[in-house]
Amino acid sequence: MSVTMKRTVLYISIFGLLLAFGTTQTKDDWEIYSFHINSTVTSRYATTVINSRVANRKDESKEIEFHVRIPKNAFITKFRMFMEGQVYDGVVKAKEEAKKQYTEAVSRGESAGIVSSVGRTLEEFKTSVTVAAHKKVTFELTYEELLKRTLGKYELQIHARPMQPVKDFKVGVHIDEKAGISFIDVKGGLSTGVLANAITKTHVDKQASISFNPSVDQQKTCESCGEAGMNGDLVIVYDVNRSRSLGDIETSNGYFVHHFAPSQLPRIPKNVVFLIDKSGSMHGKKIEQTRTALIHILNDLAEDDFFGLITFDHSLAYWKRELVQANSQNVDQAKQFAQNIMDRGGTNINDALLDGSRMLNDNPRKGSASILILLTDGDPTSGVTNPEEIQSNVMEAIQDKFPLYCLGFGFDVNFKFLKKLSLQNNGVARRIYADSDADLQLKGFYDEVANPLLTDVTMIYGGGANLTQTNFSQYYSGSEIVVAGQITDNNIETFSPRVVAISRNASIVFSEEKGTTELTDDSNIQRVWAYLTVKQLLQKELQLSGAEKEKLKNETLRLSLKYNFVTPLTSMVVTKPTEETTEVLDKPIEGRPHRGGFTFGSNSQNVGTSLHKFSVRGSYPRAGISHKLQSRPISGGRSGLPGLPGLSGASGSSPGLPGFYGGRSGLPGLPGLSASPGLQHDFLKVDDDIQFVSRKVHADVQPTFGGPKLLLLPTYPPSVYAKNHIQFLHPAEAPAISLCFGIPGETILRLFHLPTGDLSVNGELDTTKGFKTIVVHFENNGTITVNTGHITIEYGQLGLRELWNGVPPEETTTVGSVTMITRHREIDITIGGMQLIILRHTISGDQYLWPTLKQRPSQENAEGILAQKPAVYEEVHQPPFARLKINNQEVSVGSRMFGLDNSFSPPLPMPCWPVSIETALQAPLEKFIINSI
Repeated sequence: MSVTMKRTVLYISIFGLLLAFGTTQTKDDWEIYSFHINSTVTSRYATTVINSRVANRKDESKEIEFHVRIPKNAFITKFRMFMEGQVYDGVVKAKEEAKKQYTEAVSRGESAGIVSSVGRTLEEFKTSVTVAAHKKVTFELTYEELLKRTLGKYELQIHARPMQPVKDFKVGVHIDEKAGISFIDVKGGLSTGVLANAITKTHVDKQASISFNPSVDQQKTCESCGEAGMNGDLVIVYDVNRSRSLGDIETSNGYFVHHFAPSQLPRIPKNVVFLIDKSGSMHGKKIEQTRTALIHILNDLAEDDFFGLITFDHSLAYWKRELVQANSQNVDQAKQFAQNIMDRGGTNINDALLDGSRMLNDNPRKGSASILILLTDGDPTSGVTNPEEIQSNVMEAIQDKFPLYCLGFGFDVNFKFLKKLSLQNNGVARRIYADSDADLQLKGFYDEVANPLLTDVTMIYGGGANLTQTNFSQYYSGSEIVVAGQITDNNIETFSPRVVAISRNASIVFSEEKGTTELTDDSNIQRVWAYLTVKQLLQKELQLSGAEKEKLKNETLRLSLKYNFVTPLTSMVVTKPTEETTEVLDKPIEGRPHRGGFTFGSNSQNVGTSLHKFSVRGSYPRAGISHKLQSRPISGGRSGLPGLPGLSGASGSSPGLPGFYGGRSGLPGLPGLSASPGLQHDFLKVDDDIQFVSRKVHADVQPTFGGPKLLLLPTYPPSVYAKNHIQFLHPAEAPAISLCFGIPGETILRLFHLPTGDLSVNGELDTTKGFKTIVVHFENNGTITVNTGHITIEYGQLGLRELWNGVPPEETTTVGSVTMITRHREIDITIGGMQLIILRHTISGDQYLWPTLKQRPSQENAEGILAQKPAVYEEVHQPPFARLKINNQEVSVGSRMFGLDNSFSPPLPMPCWPVSIETALQAPLEKFIINSI
């Protein structure tokens, strides 16, 4: 490759999506002959370098992947590729500048690579390059992070997933702490079983080293290993000595970092109020896990603690209206109250926070520490629902007297709102992942704040400047306060640190002792200051608006560029050989998963055109015949349809849908498609557009069993396939599948109506796919009219009409009791206890609307199609000609089919029983038809 060769631009992007990538090449195509991870930790600041060397063993050019995972808390600072004597270096640029280069590349038809958020603690980096036959490439990625002390220890997480066994695989960790290392251990899935023998650990005073060098056989036979090699974590756990009350202060080249974590202090009794969301969306596992965690937490309260417990939906429920002492009698009664928490209704976050604050303010105790903890899984839908108004109310109620900790359960919650709410009130927000260990996550968070040791902590630095945060409401046992800054004129003689705080009833001063401040030659001290400053500026920016926000943003950008941090304001640009891809690297935003819990391909708004192809083939029923749903991505993205029972989301292989019996190939019942036998229907996603195509299916898809090939053509209710009928899916109680039925196009339907309230939702169908207009009526004189092009709001004398495509990426509008959030493909409307989502779909170039009720009011007399409860039935005869027993009546149905579930974005094919509307909803169609929208 010549030095004068052309180059294109690589613009790498991190999306906040939960994507699972499958390896596209086999190990026979290319070989990773060396994979090293080296991490150096000094003053709790870790710099990790991942180096992967890959050879193309084929006689032709091959695309080689580099695919690793890094901690979410880290900043990528360097990415390089070495190939044929050339070095391709990444350059961090302002996001807008990088975006311009990226957009130009997209216009040339280049595709996008992906770096994404994965699980709770990791981000996934993935890129690729084309390597000539029998040539090699070296990838090198560097990232940096400040380790956080939690429950008395620091943890350095290293994820190893080379995608194949590697002959030269090594992980090396070296830790150098001036205070001395008190203990060090190695945990994680890669430290157990046969891999434990591949770990070497040394520890002498201030230094420790960990080496992990598994053989190829060990990489294949360990618990989390296989033919694709290792896939797991090494977690290095350690702490440092704490002999000085003021902590450790290190200085270098005019900068300092101060680690403050005094341990010989008495515990402060606490006043804690728990605010527990019990709205309808907490139904099932969430409320069960919350009850379990709350009972464990109540058991752990000390007898000198005082506590309160408020549950809320659209209204508040109290165990006691005042704080009570955590003696055994009160704790037992509170546990009984917690055990009986039931889910229902809306989400009145505002009143819960105000009354919890009142509890703490009305019961001050000298020498105690107050804490307010909120747990919720959704947006505010009752009472005050405007986020800015809630934030203002809460700040006025708390007035910096105690911290507010917000725990967001799952991904339906507005986590940005919770984060801002916490930061404004000296607390933090934490996401609780809706997994099997959610109760342990809740309990784990409480353990972090269970033992306050100091309150009103003020860090003072005479002769210091450009300091990071210096005021902290509370300091907890097992945690650590870290402050960094510059030393004025680099004059160590005038530098005078001290800490003032309250311990129980007394004010306490921690002042410098001889030898507390240590001069080092550690160049990382300045980078620790930059890392902390950027992190804290990003948090402050979230709380500001206008000119102040812009000023802070500019300073954050300046520091990010100076120190080469990839942050939410910067992106990395890498030059690569000509005709290579253009990729995007942005810092992901916490908590932006796709509706439905998974995503097909990439975010089209960011990456141009992504094309995915999914095909569904039915096989004919007989014992021993498998029924498979196959997924084949055309380019990028991932295989499989996660979220459907019996399907694999990684490789695209599938054991099939249990009990799926298809009498026809293709997707019977999809809008606008004929369900002709022998046709296979595929749908392609191009940006937001889903396009349908059909083609002949070869005879080999029809199974042979004990005789000639048979083609079963069950009879479907006419409304399911009738011309100009729109298909609906009515959910059934798990584990039963949905019921699907058809309604004639251009019908005006009552979707939702409260006879006792001023609320109704109506919709008018188009002729082929879905709704063309949806109208929400509220408060007697208010209406919101939505079609695919415009949104119109009328409320008293107020009139507003705007183009849907003309609104920002997310716009919040409040009218009366209604809060409406408009996004590119959906509108989120909250009124009282009801939350309605209106989705805008595009199929074959045509747009249509689809409503889905995310949260229903507590009233039991709601009417309309969306108000109907899930169907309850039993199968009394197995397919292909099944009968369902509904309300003690048996109904004949045809074979199971796939209907398009429009409540997902994009719509997904879901198995269902084809029935009439009367059967599905247990009411005639006329009950839901109205004359005027």
